[in-house]
Amino acid sequence: MLQRLVEDYTTGKQQSLMQMKKGQLSKEAFLAEAAHHIATYYTLTGREVKKLLDAFEQYIFGYSRLSVLIDDKTVSDIRVVGYDNIRVKRRGQRMPAEVAFSSSKEYRQFIDYIATRNQVNISNLNAIQRFTDNESHPDFILRFTLSMPLVNTYNEPYLCIRKVPKTFPQMKELIAQNMMEQEIAELLIQRFREGSTLICGGNSSGKTTLLNALKETLPDDMAVLVTQQADELTTKYHPDMMFLHSLPGTGEQQVSYGLEEISIAGLTMDVDFFIIGEIKGAEALYLINAAYTGQLCAATIHAPSADKAPDKLVDYAMYESRYSRNELMKMMDCFQTLVFMEHYHVKEIFECGGWDERQKNLSYKKIYGREE
Repeated sequence: MLQRLVEDYTTGKQQSLMQMKKGQLSKEAFLAEAAHHIATYYTLTGREVKKLLDAFEQYIFGYSRLSVLIDDKTVSDIRVVGYDNIRVKRRGQRMPAEVAFSSSKEYRQFIDYIATRNQVNISNLNAIQRFTDNESHPDFILRFTLSMPLVNTYNEPYLCIRKVPKTFPQMKELIAQNMMEQEIAELLIQRFREGSTLICGGNSSGKTTLLNALKETLPDDMAVLVTQQADELTTKYHPDMMFLHSLPGTGEQQVSYGLEEISIAGLTMDVDFFIIGEIKGAEALYLINAAYTGQLCAATIHAPSADKAPDKLVDYAMYESRYSRNELMKMMDCFQTLVFMEHYHVKEIFECGGWDERQKNLSYKKIYGREE
């Protein structure tokens, strides 16, 4: 009955879902309408109606069978490989979720529902989608990556959910969590305010967590602009911090704003500190140019080691640049601090010593190194 009711709403009653999502229909009015729909088209006892309506409320305002995993604060990532194969990352370790959909049909119905709920088109023209839900859960921003069977080898959607805590830890909490010692935190705070900083590392290494905490240490009289692809960086206390996020285009709707476009716009907003949440493309050129002209900047970037991070940033910058590789590498000396993260720890900190003309590369001095 629940599957039938959900199908009614994802096919014939999408307008109600959209009105509820946009705030044009309250939760109470939406559920009252659903109760009327059940009474009109379903033959059920009063107890069965209440049970169905309770299940429908949990489905619509939660995330069905995945709700228990989303509520679990020890789970950071959820990967649905198949309807009966759901994996999680719990405290950094990957393991079975011990949760499953009852059938491929139920799972596909769930995919259709979350697409409708998040106003995402999953037609053949949009078989790979990234979207964010920052409203439905009180504790987490949910970042979704969805790929449909059109581009998958197997005939089921793949769904990955990254849970980003809304209440992110401050520097003192990161010290308590053993990400770094007190003196290292003080060193990073000082260097963060005095020169541009690049934070690098692998997936789930703590890059964004550290950047989120460091930016909260900036003085209140400093105007800060944050550009990002997903809404992972937020603020708790800073009074002068603006946030812009990218808007991907689709096959039917070509309006789009990538990190490159919003970075260009951001640099005209009279800011003292410019942050890009994660470097992934040509926006790297505008970050380097901003830092090279004296603008304080910070960003995160995926890199397997500290010495690879400047090369990776320059590789991205060259997508749109007329500069030579050596010219861009020379400009990189404006990033005075390079932090390498591993397994949620600050493993290494490097200080840039400038461009070595003889060696044709950047010179870095390790000022902190942590051995596991």
